[in-house]
Amino acid sequence: MVEWNRIHVGCCGFCLRQSEYFSTFRLLEVQKTFYKPPRVETAERWRLQAPDDFTFTVKAWQLITHPPSSPTYRKAGIDLPASPDRFGYFRPTDEVMEAWETTARVASILRARVVVFQTPASFAPTEENVENVYRFFGNVERHGFAFGWEPRGKWPASLVRRIDEELNLIDVVDPFKRMPETRGTAYFRLHGRGGYRYRYTDEDLRHLLGLCSEFDEVYCLFNNVYMAEDATRFMEMLEKR
Repeated sequence: MVEWNRIHVGCCGFCLRQSEYFSTFRLLEVQKTFYKPPRVETAERWRLQAPDDFTFTVKAWQLITHPPSSPTYRKAGIDLPASPDRFGYFRPTDEVMEAWETTARVASILRARVVVFQTPASFAPTEENVENVYRFFGNVERHGFAFGWEPRGKWPASLVRRIDEELNLIDVVDPFKRMPETRGTAYFRLHGRGGYRYRYTDEDLRHLLGLCSEFDEVYCLFNNVYMAEDATRFMEMLEKR
């Protein structure tokens, strides 16, 4: 059973002013690293402004996981210098590896504990994609980070379990949709039941607390419109245990 101080609660991105966020929470999943990684100076400032006991996790740059056809490239204003087929889907290219080293540089400055690799629904469990997953995670320098993978396509549970176990990955999930295939450490990304505009009820949060008890350590990252409110309420529930 998890010790209650091993449940870490925060939000996906700065949903409050930075000073207010750092005084309210002790965990943040950095979103900017997914779209276009911040400058080194920006990451250094965040780490300096955050309390010493503050935990960062980061989302890996989309050049590793998403193809250039993804609308998130346009949102980030990324102008690719090479052929589009050299980016995304963990392809074995120099461009993907360079994108990882850029992500790792920022994560190192932030002293991040976990790097989350989120793949799009278009990343299906084809033979090529599975091979790319094994090649990437089996050979990349991890720099001491724990790795989490959030597959959004229709991947069979047995295949996800095998990949995660063999490659030492955390199965990143929204626990209201499915539970992780891996044990030990859980990484929950809470996107809202039925949509981003969902506000979690007290009953939802009590259920979440029960799910957390099944793991040794849990990262709970709220990613809905009411993320700051819901995360604060969940922390208050934890404090009453």
